Amino acid sequence: MQIFESTIRDVEEGQNVRVVMPVNIYECKLGDDVFIGPFVEIQKGCVIGSRTRVQSHTFICENVTTGKACFIGHGVNFANDLFKTGRPDTTTDNWIRIVLGDDVTIGSGATILTTEICSGAVVGAGSVVTKPILIKGIYAGNPARLLREL
Repeated sequence: MQIFESTIRDVEEGQNVRVVMPVNIYECKLGDDVFIGPFVEIQKGCVIGSRTRVQSHTFICENVTTGKACFIGHGVNFANDLFKTGRPDTTTDNWIRIVLGDDVTIGSGATILTTEICSGAVVGAGSVVTKPILIKGIYAGNPARLLREL
């Protein structure tokens, strides 16, 4: 049996980054004043913008970029392999890249399955985002839909 410990490795971090262990964070970049709660995984190629908060039990898959001052609630999941062939795709070139603008808020338990969420958008708790969010507003539901513009 092989046992791998959670760790922080090969991370480029800004100033005043705070991390609550245990976490698994590797081959990514954390901006200034980032907060990462416990039981979070941030995979390679991710960029977490300055002043962003990532709450506990969140999974951020490869190649996610957040803008500045985002809030990612508890238990949020990002997925970039959309199982287009009906099963996991091991070819990373087929995976989507996910980009969040500045000041994006994602409520606890949300699932992000899209390429883009614009600056200032709010995603309600438990929502499933399946299409790009291009208009600043409040989105909720499964699939998430615009409730009102901000």
